[in-house]
Amino acid sequence: MYILDGAMMNTKANAHQHMQDEMGFPAYYGKNLDALYDCLTDLTGEIRLYHAAEMRRSLPGYAEKILRVFSDAQSDMLRIEIVD
Repeated sequence: MYILDGAMMNTKANAHQHMQDEMGFPAYYGKNLDALYDCLTDLTGEIRLYHAAEMRRSLPGYAEKILRVFSDAQSDMLRIEIVD
């Protein structure tokens, strides 16, 4: 299981770095939404994002884009749970 803390995702750079660190994305991770989708679709298991409301407050608009990518990447192999 991968655990993300939305409170740590208070800038675009921090958000991508936190996701890279916690989910083990490769060093060449592009730190953008397309790269996020590509890396997520390579994962199996479960992702839990806690404090999503704090991420939404810190990153209005961009947080919703991240959550859309999470939603698009969900599959039988990857379950994503968002906890406010």
